[in-house]
Amino acid sequence: ELSSFLIEITAKILAKDDELTGEGQVVDYILDQTGMKGTGRWTVQEAAEQSVAAPTIAASLDARYLSARKEERVAASTILSGPTEMPSVDKTQVISDLQAALYCAKVCSYAQGLGIIEAASNAHNWNVDLSSCARMWRGGCIIRAELLHKIQDALARDKNLKNLMVDATFAAELNARQMAWRRIVTLSIAAGISSPALSASLTYYDQYRRASVPANLVQAQRDFFGGHTYKRVDMEGTFHTAWTDAHKDIGDLSGRTAGNL
Repeated sequence: ELSSFLIEITAKILAKDDELTGEGQVVDYILDQTGMKGTGRWTVQEAAEQSVAAPTIAASLDARYLSARKEERVAASTILSGPTEMPSVDKTQVISDLQAALYCAKVCSYAQGLGIIEAASNAHNWNVDLSSCARMWRGGCIIRAELLHKIQDALARDKNLKNLMVDATFAAELNARQMAWRRIVTLSIAAGISSPALSASLTYYDQYRRASVPANLVQAQRDFFGGHTYKRVDMEGTFHTAWTDAHKDIGDLSGRTAGNL
């Protein structure tokens, strides 16, 4: 189920012996600075432009940016501390959990990418068939994967699917594996090992599955410092609160919402 072009080449990379020294694997001799051509940046910029959450994709891009700051990281390694005691784990359990976590994160990543494409398609009247996108990706590109068969089927079943995660098949798989996913992210944190994409994917999943999120506090803060108004859960309309004696009447509320994205 994890079979993909990137998984396949990763296995080959990790097994490749270093021919220059004759010792160990070549991957351990490669400088830990990731280059980039800009496609990741463009993707995240487009996600922001379309107001689509893409934290998994953004996390992978941020990881590249941090990798580029090699000298800073070397200096920071002598100043900043991490855990000194490693958690006791069962290797077999970790491998099983890691498989589940990676699968869940892959689903989230595809969900975010498809969300960006759908939003841009709607904005520009492109009428993109997302199921056809999944079929084309299977044909030959670096994101081709066995998972795309199920993605294509899910999108073909429901042309109005709001998010890949709520497809019945994928929802059942995510629900069954989410605890293993949490164990891996928790283990990474406890061990001081950054896992930006896995962590961001889990946060995406957890926020998307909640009927209520703490965004009400953020909106209250916006109204406090900028008079940006808010909606209420118990009645229709737009509201503003004089949070302190220093707050004054801001007049016509419609003008405060002008320009909202």
